[in-house]
Amino acid sequence: MSGFDPTWLALREPADHGSRNADLQDRVAARFGKRRDLLVLDLGCGTGSNLRALAPLLPEHQFWRLVDHDPALLEAARERLQAWADEAEDGPGGELILTKGPRTIRVRLEQADLRAGVAPLLSPAPGLVTASALFDLVSPGWMANFARDVAASKATFYTVLTYDGEAAWDDPPHPADAAVLEAFHTHQRGDKGFGAAAGPDADTALRQAFEAAGYVCEEADSAWVLGPAEHALIGQLVSGIAQAAAEAGPIPAEEAQAWAAARSTSRRVVIGHKDLLAIPRKR
Repeated sequence: MSGFDPTWLALREPADHGSRNADLQDRVAARFGKRRDLLVLDLGCGTGSNLRALAPLLPEHQFWRLVDHDPALLEAARERLQAWADEAEDGPGGELILTKGPRTIRVRLEQADLRAGVAPLLSPAPGLVTASALFDLVSPGWMANFARDVAASKATFYTVLTYDGEAAWDDPPHPADAAVLEAFHTHQRGDKGFGAAAGPDADTALRQAFEAAGYVCEEADSAWVLGPAEHALIGQLVSGIAQAAAEAGPIPAEEAQAWAAARSTSRRVVIGHKDLLAIPRKR
């Protein structure tokens, strides 16, 4: 799974960080707050946005393993993390050693193909497995295997910004709204390399997978609520939706493009997401 544009990831990062469910994020911080150190495995890390959002809430000493299939994104992650940190230096084996406030954060950037599963990445066992905007791209079967592998490591699992199928645009309604969204969901359910993707049903499939693996799950809303200040993000968002809808086939490309032109000027857009915290059940 590759091909995500670092420019797009940078554009969406402020909305991603602002949309995370604060209550659930506080629960993660409280769960690890009394530890002196923590090993974190971040899957599909992109340019390191998840680390930048979460590391300031975690213990004083952290070791993050950032995993992505795309070497260009891993290189972008290295550059962006160096710029984000108060201090950054090269460590042994290509690691980064970052200082952010009172925290020391060791970072290892790893290229790996997640299609075969994550079991090899779970040794040594992390305290926290995390991801952002990943699971609508994978199949329910992959999720089930993933949840069992994480459960075997006894790690806490926390993921954010899983698309839940909800999308609303400011009034007045556009005649192609429903058709474009349906075609977009058809595209989302295509095979992204992990089997037929869960797409807009991913939040439900993921929660059920972890519950079946013996976890107590808490899910919360983390919708994007975009306004005039996010006009550039809205423009890229509607362009991407329209392109995917046209590729799916049910809607002509010209109709999708006309819809994108109209919706690119929307002053309020809501895109539904869910965050999930899964904690191993006490036995």
